[in-house]
Amino acid sequence: MNERCYETPKGTIHYWVGDPVPGAKTLVFLPGLSVDHRLFQKQIEYFEPLCNVLVWDAPGHAASRPFELDFSLADKARWLHDILAAEGIEHPILVGQSMGGYVSQAFIQHFPGEAAGFVCIDSAPLKREYMTAVEIWLLKRMTPVYRWYPHGSLMRTGVKGCSTTEYGRALMYSMWGIYDHAEFSELAGHGYRILAEAIDLDLPYDIDCPALLICGDKDAAGSTKRYNREWTKRAGLPLVWIEGAGHNSNTDRPEQVNALIADFAGI
Repeated sequence: MNERCYETPKGTIHYWVGDPVPGAKTLVFLPGLSVDHRLFQKQIEYFEPLCNVLVWDAPGHAASRPFELDFSLADKARWLHDILAAEGIEHPILVGQSMGGYVSQAFIQHFPGEAAGFVCIDSAPLKREYMTAVEIWLLKRMTPVYRWYPHGSLMRTGVKGCSTTEYGRALMYSMWGIYDHAEFSELAGHGYRILAEAIDLDLPYDIDCPALLICGDKDAAGSTKRYNREWTKRAGLPLVWIEGAGHNSNTDRPEQVNALIADFAGI
């Protein structure tokens, strides 16, 4: 993979692209909150020879720091759009895990007709109707919660809740290990806050492209499973449960998730 940089007024975003595969489709991998491009290493290994791939460290994460944490979810979508334009990428298939799924929906909202597809991994809808006022209130106030929680306990509990496999948990420890407690608390709190603010805008967030919902049946992150049940019920989007997988189902069951993405994308 070839590392690239995109400069913003808040900081530099680092991202990686594979060698061009002429005429092939493009998969854009968007990791979740507090994790980085390594979350998708099993997907990159599988898809890089088959199609065009791009993955980033989201603003404020890993290589994409230092970064001023005063941006919105819409800003992240716009920066992603600028990066894709700089790379000459049109009509990508967005593959977003957790927060990456929210970024994908913000991209689709602000740039209608530009996404060729959306694979949502252990994420949830941005539509206001799915979330209660209490949930939104809590999301806006998570930074002090993380600050109060002892760092060691936070890491152990969080890792266990995100993954069910030895590989997935070791990867989580590695990705989280680059932050001290204060930085991790600020990053996570900011992410949840901009998520709540985006939901509070009550925008349509309609999915205007083919979409696939993927969710681990052991996902213990918040109400992700409940949101996905409601999402498929109300919006009619297909939902595949990944048996034995946690919140990072693409690391817990990579072969199954890769097959689903390939079938969905026609790769």
